[in-house]
Amino acid sequence: MFTQITDGREMSPDLRQELVECWVTVTNAGGAAGFPFPPVTSDEVAPVADQLIASLDPERGRLLLALVGGTLAGWLNVRRNVDPLIAHWGTVHHVQTHTSFRGRGIGAALMRQVRQVAREEMGLEQLRLAARGGVGLEDFYGRLGWKEIGRWPAALRLAPGDDRDEILMVLEL
Repeated sequence: MFTQITDGREMSPDLRQELVECWVTVTNAGGAAGFPFPPVTSDEVAPVADQLIASLDPERGRLLLALVGGTLAGWLNVRRNVDPLIAHWGTVHHVQTHTSFRGRGIGAALMRQVRQVAREEMGLEQLRLAARGGVGLEDFYGRLGWKEIGRWPAALRLAPGDDRDEILMVLEL
């Protein structure tokens, strides 16, 4: 089941805590989820999550949550820029599937759902995202219709000698 949070006041304390725990777990398992240097703790992730939740707005940014049996299995954030020049496209951030739900198609289902939400509810024509190279994310997104449009070579330095490309991808809606 999917649900959306379009206003931070809609987020229950329990769901917020599940989101923070998911983010910590995914990051500490090596996921490219916005905190590049694990391990992280709830104390580090919670303020970033709170800032993200506070910025939600039906026109500019939403959380899309995948729930399995009432438990948060995965989530992502989709945002639109309010500048009229580029307001027709959005950006997908923080695509995550909790490690205990991996291998069940949650991530793919989230990506299919965000496509529908972006087009039908937000009126967007295009989605963009940046993915970390070296972990097969471009293949995952490619199977879902996303196209690689470029790379920033060695843009991400995870550790000395571990530079990764940042892969720029687009999905026409």
